Amino acid sequence: MENSTTQPPSINRPLIFLIFISEKSLLTSFIPLSSNSRIQSMELNLSPKFAQKIFEGEGGTYYSWSSSEYELLKEAKVGGGRLVLQPRGFAFPHYSDSNKIGYVLQGSGGVVGMVYPQASQEVVLKLKAGDIIPVPFRAISWWYNDGDSELVVVFLGETSKAYVPGEFTYFLLAGAQGILGGFSTEFNSKAYNLNNEEAEKLAKSQAGVLLIKLPDGQKMPQPCKNSTTDKMVYNIDAASPDFHVQNAGLLTSLTEKKFPFIGEVGLSAILVKLEGNAMSSPVYAADSSVGVIYVVKGSGRIQVVGINGASVLDTKLKAGHLCVVPRFFVASTIADGEGMEYLSMITATQPLFGDFTGETSVWGALSPQVIQASLNLTPEFEQVFRAKIKKSTILVPPQD
Repeated sequence: MENSTTQPPSINRPLIFLIFISEKSLLTSFIPLSSNSRIQSMELNLSPKFAQKIFEGEGGTYYSWSSSEYELLKEAKVGGGRLVLQPRGFAFPHYSDSNKIGYVLQGSGGVVGMVYPQASQEVVLKLKAGDIIPVPFRAISWWYNDGDSELVVVFLGETSKAYVPGEFTYFLLAGAQGILGGFSTEFNSKAYNLNNEEAEKLAKSQAGVLLIKLPDGQKMPQPCKNSTTDKMVYNIDAASPDFHVQNAGLLTSLTEKKFPFIGEVGLSAILVKLEGNAMSSPVYAADSSVGVIYVVKGSGRIQVVGINGASVLDTKLKAGHLCVVPRFFVASTIADGEGMEYLSMITATQPLFGDFTGETSVWGALSPQVIQASLNLTPEFEQVFRAKIKKSTILVPPQD
């Protein structure tokens, strides 16, 4: 093509410039909207965070990730929490302002009861390590540990309807912070057809907050098992993986197609188990969904590339870390020597990913001429690169 000296016509209107600068794990954007507008700036720290302790009692502990400490949660409208119940620990019935999934990290005696609006009775489910249970914001749930060891559940969800973006807000039915105690004796007596003494007893007898330990001998509902309950819990640990690469690990996805009930919360999940020094190759969400990574076991390293090819994150991942991958950003992980396991929640029921390696690699789909021109490669090296792509996998074993 011949070079042209023709200049584009002058356009008499404000121009919009986008400039993105990266330093370590900070993404900074400056967006001048016009020559007279004030420069607007935003800094997002992508560094992974540990949860903060919110409440601790004899019955257990609740942790949460704060959007004031991890502002990316607020921007991405996602959140996380972790519940640790001691044996006989009981979390009061409640509902929240956010759709989420619960993933059981530890324990075999978990019991959860759920009640949906207009339902005549609760559904009681048994939980064990590896289970994923969707928790819609409209459902009332309670949680109980009927086992002899700790029950640990991590919750990951989206907070587009939350009062505090990036965090879950809970509305308790009982206890010192319960809804009953917020109403006057007059209102409770009329609502439940009680006398004043009975209404006062109803609202004030439980002085516990959030979660308590039940006394020995106090009975709780037993899990029911039928065709309905079987469809409400999915054990992702026991499921057949989508990808299993020798010496690299396995990847198991959980979407609405596999588990229709997860569609109730508009989310999906991916469990990645990497062997020592193995890699999960670069990938991005092509459908604009956001990814939230929780590190279950082990440790490793993550790199995230954002706008203009900027490296916006290159850091260590440890067990208990929560890390957010913004929409359209490309992420990749490498496990340390002991391996790494993490669960990724995606804000879509049937997510669509763009792969850079493996059978569905975008590089493999592009024509040789486009790759040669784009990467400034000789035809010979382009053929070498294409051959390597064809042999590559989404999970990469350590190099010899």
